[in-house]
Amino acid sequence: MIEKLSEAEKRFEDISEKLSDTAVINDQEQYKKLMKEFKNLSPLVETFRRYKKAEADLNEAKEMLEESGTDRELKEMAQLQLSESKELAAQLTEELKIMLLPKDPDDDKNVIIEIRAGAGGEEAALFANSLFRMYSMYAQAKGWKTEVVNSNPTELGGYKEISFSVEADGAYAKLKYESGVHRVQRVPETEAQGRIQTSTCTVAVLPEVEAVDVDINPADLEYQTYRSSGAGGQHINKTESAIRIIHKPTGTIVECQEERSQYKNKDKAMKMLYSKLYEAKLSEQNSRIAAERRIQVGTGDRSERIRTYNFPQSRVTDHRIGLTLYKLEQFMNGSCDEVFDALAIADTAAKLAGSGEN
Repeated sequence: MIEKLSEAEKRFEDISEKLSDTAVINDQEQYKKLMKEFKNLSPLVETFRRYKKAEADLNEAKEMLEESGTDRELKEMAQLQLSESKELAAQLTEELKIMLLPKDPDDDKNVIIEIRAGAGGEEAALFANSLFRMYSMYAQAKGWKTEVVNSNPTELGGYKEISFSVEADGAYAKLKYESGVHRVQRVPETEAQGRIQTSTCTVAVLPEVEAVDVDINPADLEYQTYRSSGAGGQHINKTESAIRIIHKPTGTIVECQEERSQYKNKDKAMKMLYSKLYEAKLSEQNSRIAAERRIQVGTGDRSERIRTYNFPQSRVTDHRIGLTLYKLEQFMNGSCDEVFDALAIADTAAKLAGSGEN
């Protein structure tokens, strides 16, 4: 670990020197690239330097203790410094272990979230709307931008399916654990007898990627246009502005009808297609290294039941980490950080355990 950290510190110092070089400053592309690396290395190097200082203080305290002889005051001072430095060095060691874990390259990306109603008919569609509202309120509280990409609303205000983008640095890092089956237990608005019904929705969180991340042959794409429609088949407009794109080799289908412009719908649909094909590529890679990625908090598989929302008990339970909170109303209103942070911590702990075994 110390060898890796020393290499990182040396690289940090090299970049620092280069950033004051006039030739580098004038080369904007190189300058931006080095600045990004400098910024990423800064917290690690700063923590490593604090660790080295704590180690030096620890050794100094040991020497002072050996030389204190019968001087009681000096001995007490040395023991206090020894205890404090030892505690700090241990704390910084754990921080450095976490910082050295390989970073998910997608963590900083925007995301596209797809919510699909599952078992439960109209109640599942209404729950899809509740989840969309929850994620939207969470994003709003963070100051993140959301935009609907495609939706299939029902007459009672639910969604058979809805896809939307979330634009923010670190959106994927926060939301990536939401992929899977979400289960709701509540008395449906459509149920006259007042019986509790169980319904499900499937959520998929896709990192938004650029064309460079996925190679698509234009000849493999089939484009279809159709009229946008709302709940009950009502036409939103009378031109064929809605677009459907089929990726023939994989059978992947994406649709967008939210914009009045066919060009804008096509642009949004292509973004979604790139993200879906990228996700499929990642899933294939992850199946080979499944033990390394998200071992404790699930695989991100869409068929895996991850969370239950029980309205009569005001309870939300995340099954992957065994966390139950009796704050369902707050959670559904976008106060999700307690669960989201717990998932990230569990994932980090699992990766640390995994790195210790290797």
